[in-house]
Amino acid sequence: MERMRDLLRHGLASSLRTSSAEDRMAAAWPVVCGAAIAERARVVGYEAGVLRVQVAGPAWLAQMQSMRPRLLRELTRTAGAPLTDILFLVGEEI
Repeated sequence: MERMRDLLRHGLASSLRTSSAEDRMAAAWPVVCGAAIAERARVVGYEAGVLRVQVAGPAWLAQMQSMRPRLLRELTRTAGAPLTDILFLVGEEI
């Protein structure tokens, strides 16, 4: 399974080189965090190295905050765009 994820990351990074940084982050998000999390958290913006992600409630906010270091590392690697922080925002609809 990990090998398949690595193949997806590499293929995604190669195909998105001409896209905007925000589009690359949005496309990389479900690959990096997985389908279950992507159903409960979505990219809503990217500016000056900060990714904004809307999450489906306080419990998911806590979960995402605990994953922040790994997500920062993997999103930077997969999307190939500078990322200094992720701002998680609680929203009702995802």
